[in-house]
Amino acid sequence: MARTPQPRHITLGGRAAVALTPQEYEQLIASRRQIGGQSARVRVLAQQVKRTERLLSELEALVGGPDDRTDTDRLRRAIAELLRRHRDEAH
Repeated sequence: MARTPQPRHITLGGRAAVALTPQEYEQLIASRRQIGGQSARVRVLAQQVKRTERLLSELEALVGGPDDRTDTDRLRRAIAELLRRHRDEAH
């Protein structure tokens, strides 16, 4: 198991600081880049989840709506239109 590196505390110009080796600094920069890329992917996924939740909510309203929506063909058309609209929003 890798040991967690302990920071080297120094005082520089009267201010507390932490010293990194060039290798540690490069690892820190690489980690920050990875986190930046991951946060962008998470943002996209969160938007997709919100769109999907909205779609499911609207589908639920269509299917569980008043009894006058029991006409199968009309319900199929309404669902198809809803799916098309949500698909178009995603692009």
